[in-house]
Amino acid sequence: MEKKGIKILLVDDEPDILEIVSYNLIAEGYLVITAENGAEGIEKAKKEKPQLIILDVMMPEMDGIEACEHIRQIPELKDVIITFLTARGEDYSQLAGYEAGADDYITKPIKPKVLVSKVNALLRRYKEELTQSNIVKIGSLTIDRDEYKILLHQKEMLLPKKEFELLSLLASKPGKVFKRDEILDKVWGNEVVVGDRTIDVHIRKLREKIGDNSFKTVKGVGYKFVSNGDKI
Repeated sequence: MEKKGIKILLVDDEPDILEIVSYNLIAEGYLVITAENGAEGIEKAKKEKPQLIILDVMMPEMDGIEACEHIRQIPELKDVIITFLTARGEDYSQLAGYEAGADDYITKPIKPKVLVSKVNALLRRYKEELTQSNIVKIGSLTIDRDEYKILLHQKEMLLPKKEFELLSLLASKPGKVFKRDEILDKVWGNEVVVGDRTIDVHIRKLREKIGDNSFKTVKGVGYKFVSNGDKI
């Protein structure tokens, strides 16, 4: 993968983490920008427009969860990948991160080579997704993968990246039951370890935004998108 020009924003209040992670990512060929808290991270994200943001959760002034929520509201950063790098590994912390719009969750301590491998995989999947070109139209719902745009009843809707990908996957074949393992593989990738509850959280968010009747739970199996024509 060509890494020239790919920017990574690293936001952490620990100087040692900034130094070690930056060193290894720069050695891999990435351009690295650093920030020491969430507020600074938001400003640098706006200015630099990175392809990937690595956020610590526990930081002064503004924590990573709040910073992630702010970043997801900025239209020009709608495609940026956001992953948390934190020592907190509790389920509730991970769920809070995904609800805020994160794509991945990396727990400290982590070996530099493993972190670089995860970063490479995230950016590789990001590049592959951007090369896909298709528009899905179902009733009043239009999904434009080229522009990562959703139109519902002719009104544009911004969705966090994983919500968009999950909706795009389910709506690509209305009526098909997508098994949980398949959803995890196609939306999160094999290299990312997440639990079933992560899928449930994202489905709940989509039901709130798109409509509860558009998604059906097949107990013990997975989910499917239900096409109701113009009722969507």
